[in-house]
Amino acid sequence: MAQNYGLGRGLASLIPQNRSNGPSGKISEPKEDFNYFGSRPVQKAIDSHGAGIEEIDVIRIVPNPHQPRLHFDDEKLQELADSIKEHGIIQPLVVTKNGNQYEIIAGERRFQASKLAGLKKVPVIVRDATEQQKLELAIIENIQRHDLDPIEEAKSYLKLADEFDLSQEEVARKMGKSRSAVANKLRLLHLPVEIQKALVEEKITEGHAKAILAIGNPEKQRALFDMILKNNLTVRQAEDKTKEVSVKTHKRIISVDPEIKNLEDMLSGVFGTKVKFSKAGNGGRIVIDYYSKEELDNILSKIGQSKL
Repeated sequence: MAQNYGLGRGLASLIPQNRSNGPSGKISEPKEDFNYFGSRPVQKAIDSHGAGIEEIDVIRIVPNPHQPRLHFDDEKLQELADSIKEHGIIQPLVVTKNGNQYEIIAGERRFQASKLAGLKKVPVIVRDATEQQKLELAIIENIQRHDLDPIEEAKSYLKLADEFDLSQEEVARKMGKSRSAVANKLRLLHLPVEIQKALVEEKITEGHAKAILAIGNPEKQRALFDMILKNNLTVRQAEDKTKEVSVKTHKRIISVDPEIKNLEDMLSGVFGTKVKFSKAGNGGRIVIDYYSKEELDNILSKIGQSKL
């Protein structure tokens, strides 16, 4: 029985299935007249649009300009290339035609490995796709294969939102994620560059990064980051250190004014983000956190409409 890899609605609509139900309701086997495995027969896949697999010269294929993945593991890429030499490409690339060239929609890693393996032609499925669809599908494929590091994932969400004027909620819906998951990924881009680099290089985990983000001051973030690396702190230990920093920062606060706390909670609900009151004599400050231009615009819009 063919295995279902759960590519999701976006990719599944572009990649034909190997087997389909016939008129009688029984599964019908496709014709075996394509061969990408050397001497082994390969099933020809026909999708709902009647398009089959084509063979395209490698030199006519170019990477997806919206490819969110910036780093490929050389060792794993070579392993895939060795597998392709032995067995061929099991799953064809999905491409879109652009003049005399073909841009990759899904299958960038397979394409790079095919070139390493010395293939002159590769199997592809040609599809029409808008620029937005190219980016969406490239992100979806990489996320489902766990190929993106947290910073690449965050940058891809930001690019999708900025280039196509999408809200975080719209990005989340297209990616099959919760809005909070997308927002938390985007927050990672507010970390100092050296901490982002450490996250990409897996010197720290995303859990460590979230603990560091709990501290607002960049210098204190760097101090905690250095402490994590120097003492090899676990995420739990990093979170405890974050609490210590917070206690020291607010040690002069003896008690919380219930009225102020109620106002903070009320405004946090209105704006959908953290709101903090800071008293100073008879006056004070109100600090409203936001993590993207879209969130800022949303807050400003609510301020203009609200009758607080």
